[in-house]
Amino acid sequence: MAESPVSRRPRTLDPDRVAEWLATHPDFFEGREGLLQRMRVPHPEARGGSISLLERLVHDLRGRTDQAEERLEELLTAARDNESRYQRLRQLVLDLLDAESDDALAETLATRLSELFDIAAVCLWQRDAGASAQPPRQALDDARGEQFERLLEGRASRCLAMPRTRWEALLPDHQWPLGADCADLVDASQADATRGSAVIVRLTRGECLGYLVVASADAEQFRAGLDTLFPEYLGDVLARCLGRDVPGQAPLRSSSRDDQASR
Repeated sequence: MAESPVSRRPRTLDPDRVAEWLATHPDFFEGREGLLQRMRVPHPEARGGSISLLERLVHDLRGRTDQAEERLEELLTAARDNESRYQRLRQLVLDLLDAESDDALAETLATRLSELFDIAAVCLWQRDAGASAQPPRQALDDARGEQFERLLEGRASRCLAMPRTRWEALLPDHQWPLGADCADLVDASQADATRGSAVIVRLTRGECLGYLVVASADAEQFRAGLDTLFPEYLGDVLARCLGRDVPGQAPLRSSSRDDQASR
């Protein structure tokens, strides 16, 4: 019986079925290595070009290796940065422990943050600061405390933008650092659009003692959403160091000799 024209028509393979079959037969190319050399796939970089399947696999593996090396370098860099930050924070804490009064504590805080972390704008708002408090300490009243709580939104600390009006309210001893850049702006609302950034930390020891404000003219340094682990730790230390002016309260002290003995 003669074959019909339909039966003589060459069969075409479905690419999806071929891929499925190869996936279920991973040993197909054993003993057929030469076939791998003859198979051509699109070149990943040269448009319109092609390379062998083995060359493409090598290319992909190199790409994955490069990505893994880049990721490893990022992790190592982050680890080195964290180690450096920890060592500087440790030195800052030791210096704070040597302060014998709240004014000395605040002055040490501002000086060492500038020297160790290149931070120039610091303010320590304290409820019992009194009229004799010296900058960067400021007396905290109820109205200012309510403002801080609105900014914190129920959190212990928060990074946020610092437009000019907020900067001048929370950092009264620090001149607005972006004034020169805003000299040609038409009105205050335009100037307010130029922003710095800050982290605010509530100082708590049983009750709220005050607030720490650390600010920068760089809008990205304390941009919203950044982790506040280190600022909160610093706030915990400050809360335990405040009150050195109270009669009968012995100051905490540290020395390099004591530090070495404890190691």
